[in-house]
Amino acid sequence: MTTGIVFDTKRFSIHDGSGIRTTIFLKGCPLHCLWCHNPESQSPHLDVMLRPNRCIACHACLDECPQGAIFINGSSSVTTDLSLCIRCGDCTDACFAEAREIIGKEMTVAQVMAEIERDLSFYDESGGGVTFSGGEPLLQREFVLALLQECKRKEIRTAVDTSGAVSWQTLDRVRAFTDLFLYDIKHIDDATHKKLTGVSNQLILANLRQLSAQGHNIILRFAIIPGLNDSEANIRHIGEFAANLPQRHPISILPYHATAADKYQRLNKPYHLTNIQPPSDTRMADIATILRGYGLEVI
Repeated sequence: MTTGIVFDTKRFSIHDGSGIRTTIFLKGCPLHCLWCHNPESQSPHLDVMLRPNRCIACHACLDECPQGAIFINGSSSVTTDLSLCIRCGDCTDACFAEAREIIGKEMTVAQVMAEIERDLSFYDESGGGVTFSGGEPLLQREFVLALLQECKRKEIRTAVDTSGAVSWQTLDRVRAFTDLFLYDIKHIDDATHKKLTGVSNQLILANLRQLSAQGHNIILRFAIIPGLNDSEANIRHIGEFAANLPQRHPISILPYHATAADKYQRLNKPYHLTNIQPPSDTRMADIATILRGYGLEVI
C-alpha cells in the first residue's frame, strides 16, 4: 500500500490554481530557501512543534517521554532536547493544553482521496480541483503519482506546485496526469540561487524548458524578497528567460510576508530575515510593469 507524509490540508484555496481547490501539503524539500513560509515542510520526517505560551506546566509530557528528551530547566520551564526526540507522539497525546504538536501524518492514497472528495461539488461549480504542494511534493513521487492517477480516474482537475528540483524522470512520470504546474523561480543567477536556497538552479531551469517544450500548462511563480532577489537585473533576467521559453506562460509575483516567523520559533529553527519588510504595492506594480515589458501576462 502506497503511503506518504502529509502535514496539512487547506480547503477552499483560491491561490493554488483555478477555481476553488483543496491543497494537500507534503513533507520534504531539497531546497532550504531563506524565506520559506512552510519551514515545517523541509524535513521529510515528522517534526515536533512547540507552543510554550500554551504550556500550563502540568509536566505530563515529562512522564510520557520514553527518551527523557523533556526536562525542567533552571527557570522551571519545560524544555525539549530535539536531538533526543524520536517524534513518537507520546508527549503530544499527554499534553492537555495542546502546547505540543507532531507535524506530519502518514496517510494512504485512499485517506487523502477521501479528504479531496469532500469538496467535489465546489470543484465542479468553480472549475477547481486539487493541488499537491509542500515542501516539494515530488520528493514523494510514487505517492503523488498514485494520487494524480486516482484523481484523473475520478475526473478531478490536478495541479502540482513544484520547485522543479527533481529529476526529469520524475516529472516525466507525473506530467501526463497533471493539468497545471505551478513552477517556482527563485533567482536566475546560479551562484546567488545556491546562496539563497542551498541548491543550484541548473536542473530547475532545464526541467522548466523541457516542460514548456512538451506543451504543458504552467504558471510561473516568483516570490519577491526585498534585497535578495528583487534587483532590476534579476527581474529583467527572469523576464527574458520566461519570454524565451518554448511557450509563453503567465507569471505570478508574490510579495514576501513574515507570517512564518513564529513557526521557526516553535520549531526551534533560526529565522534569518527578521529585518526584511514586505515590498510596497508600488514596488510590486513596478516589478509587474518590467515583466510585462517582455510580453508576459503578470498575475
